[in-house]
Amino acid sequence: MNGLLIIDKPQGMSSHAVVGKVRRLFGLRKVGHAGTLDPLATGVLVVALGQGTRILQFLLEENKTYRATLKLGAVTDTQDSEGMVLSEAEWSHLGEAEIAAACQAMVGTLEQVPPMYSAIKQGGVPLYKLARKGMEVERQPRLVMIFSLGLVSIRPPDVTFEVHCSKGTYVRTLCHDIGTKLGCGAYLTALRRLTSGAFNETEAVSLDTIEQTAPQERGRFLLSLGDALRGYAAVFLREEGVRKLRYGIPPTLDMVEKNVEIEEGTIVQLLGPLGPMGMARFAPSRGRETRGDFELLRVFNDCDGGE
Repeated sequence: MNGLLIIDKPQGMSSHAVVGKVRRLFGLRKVGHAGTLDPLATGVLVVALGQGTRILQFLLEENKTYRATLKLGAVTDTQDSEGMVLSEAEWSHLGEAEIAAACQAMVGTLEQVPPMYSAIKQGGVPLYKLARKGMEVERQPRLVMIFSLGLVSIRPPDVTFEVHCSKGTYVRTLCHDIGTKLGCGAYLTALRRLTSGAFNETEAVSLDTIEQTAPQERGRFLLSLGDALRGYAAVFLREEGVRKLRYGIPPTLDMVEKNVEIEEGTIVQLLGPLGPMGMARFAPSRGRETRGDFELLRVFNDCDGGE
C-alpha cells in the first residue's frame, strides 16, 4: 500500500510510536511522518506509507495551526506540564488586556531558542538525552514566523489561543516566552494540532478506527500521491515533457499543456497522464542549470504517479 494517512494522534503517544503502530496495522516497513508531535499533544499527524514517503520532504516544509492552553505562574524544565517546576511567581495582578497584549506581541518573526527537551541534535546527540542527564548546553536561536495568534479564552491562570505558525515553531517555547514577557512565567498544559499544510483535523482518522477496520479495507483511509500533494500548484506536461522527465531532464515551458501563471521560485508538482511524476521549482531565469525552465527537486522513480 502506498499513500498518506492523516492520523488524529492520541495524547500520551509519541509520533515514533504512531509510526510503529501504522507499520503493524498495514504490514509495511516503509513508513514515516511529517512533523513530530510531543506525547502531550493530540491532532493532525501526517503519516506516509510505502511510496508516499517520497514526498515527506515537501510536507515537512508546511505551516501548522495549533490550539494551545498555557498556565500562568510557573516555569518548568520542559516548558510543559510534564516537567519539573523550576520557579513560581504571582500572576493574579495581571488583567486580560495585559495578557492579550503579551500574546499579540508574539505575532511576526521571532527568534526562538529551542528547548533542551527537544529532538534537535547537538554533536549527534538529541538535546533531550543531555537534558535527562541534567546537562544544559547553549542553543542557537532559530527564526520562526507567527502568522497569527488569536485568543480563544482568558480564564487566569489558564489562557487558550490558536496559532498559525511556520514549521519548526515550538509552541511550548511560545508559551514560555509569553510567561517571560508577563513576568510570571508560563507553561503549556494542552496542545492540539488543527492543521498541517493542506490537511486538517476534520479528515484525520484515529488509530482505533483503523485497527477496528478489516485489514483488507484499511486502504480506504489512504490518500493517493496526487491527493497528498494538493497543496502544491500543478503543471501538466505534454508528451515530450513526460518523455524527457522520465530521463531526468527538466521540461521547458513549451512542454507544458497551458501557460504557467505562477511566481518564479514556486514549488510545483509535475503531472503526467497518470498523476504526479516529480516535484520542481519554477525557475526559468536561473543561471546554474540552463536546461529547462524548472529546477528538479525530486523525480519519482516510477514516474507514473501510481497509487
